[in-house]
Amino acid sequence: MRVTVWKNEKESNERLVTRFNKKVQSSRKLLKVRSGRYNKKAPTKRLKRIVAVMRESYRSQKEKSKFY
Repeated sequence: MRVTVWKNEKESNERLVTRFNKKVQSSRKLLKVRSGRYNKKAPTKRLKRIVAVMRESYRSQKEKSKFY
């Protein structure tokens, strides 16, 4: 979907550009474009396992410290 802005009567070009920028920001299209700017490698099976083990250890540490 495109973002379009029409110039009103007696509106300066600077104001038109400002209005356009605000509309682009509110449509959140810029965030999507920036997030897809670089190709990210998918995590490998080994990395997923390491992350899961670390997450579980952090959770267990948090549970232990809860009762002190």
